[in-house]
Amino acid sequence: MAETLVKICGLQDVEVLKSMKMLPVDYIGFVFAPSRRRVNADQAAELIRVLADWETEAAPKAAGVFVNPEMAELGELLAAVPLDVIQLHGRESAEFCREVKLAFPEVQVWKALSVAGRGQNDSDNGHQLLASYAGSIDAVLLDTYDPQASGGSGVTFDWEQIPGYQQAAAGYGLPLFVAGGLHPDNVGGLLSSYSPDGVDVSSGVESGGVKDITKMTAFVERVKQS
Repeated sequence: MAETLVKICGLQDVEVLKSMKMLPVDYIGFVFAPSRRRVNADQAAELIRVLADWETEAAPKAAGVFVNPEMAELGELLAAVPLDVIQLHGRESAEFCREVKLAFPEVQVWKALSVAGRGQNDSDNGHQLLASYAGSIDAVLLDTYDPQASGGSGVTFDWEQIPGYQQAAAGYGLPLFVAGGLHPDNVGGLLSSYSPDGVDVSSGVESGGVKDITKMTAFVERVKQS
């Protein structure tokens, strides 16, 4: 079975990123959408330069998180910041995702889908969405539905909905990542029960709103040892 991929999202500080150089992280996420974790192009470019000095076998890939961006915004940012992944976390249509893939063929396009809370099974709708996005994206990410924000809620969704999405994603050859409320103490349960292709964490490895190297290390170890 393939090793579970790890994405740590919301990095802002160069020194924090340098402290992570020994961790086998697969993706580092930089938030360009409105958020307390938001970075601008100059900050992101400086952070990505740190990835070149990573001390593990392979440097993490850089993912940029966007919510309902304009094509012009993406083009301007990618001209300044060498991203490997564009993660779309808003209401972006399949047509828009397809346009992004065509405009930036060297960059992967990931689409986040919001999953409703417990007792609100929406996997059928999710399957329809995956069908519409097939061929327009390179991976799908499940996150907790939050009417006030596009992710980053720090709350888990109903994991019992994961298998339905997994089956649909596998049918289209799409890797499936899980986000939403993950932290070192619950990620092992997620992996043992559902074995997603990857996990995405942000607030769950923070202390006082700042990335915590102890928590990040514990999270990565629990994922990679599962």
